Parts: sequence; C-alpha cells; structure tokens
Amino acid sequence: YMKAYEEALSATSTRWAPWYVIPADRKWVSRALVAEILTSTITSLNLSYPKVSKAQMVGLRKAKKELEAER
Repeated sequence: YMKAYEEALSATSTRWAPWYVIPADRKWVSRALVAEILTSTITSLNLSYPKVSKAQMVGLRKAKKELEAER
C-alpha cells in the first residue's frame, strides 16, 4: 500500500500542481501547514489590481449611479 501511495504521488505531482502530505494527528499543525502553503503560493503569484483608464473609470461611475438608482 505505501509503495503504491508513494508511486501515485510521484507520478501525479508536478511543479505547477504539487501534492503536499499533511500530517493529521494534530489539527493545529495541519491547519498551520495548509495556511503556510496557501499563503506562500498566493504570494508567489505576484498578483496586482488591473489598471483602469480614465474612460473606464467614467463608465464604472455611470454604471454605479445607474445601479444605485434602481434601489
């Protein structure tokens, strides 16, 4: 069983979609490890807000006014 388990993880874990083995005997440890993996993965994406042009901003303000008027 353990050999099949290791082979399955090795065959399916990739650089862009890795598997993580998280111990489950202590919930706080499991949760801390998952939080660390998620935080480091999201940080590594280097995400940023999209740039909005002046014309787009005018359109957004107009749409907001229209939506607020429908209340």
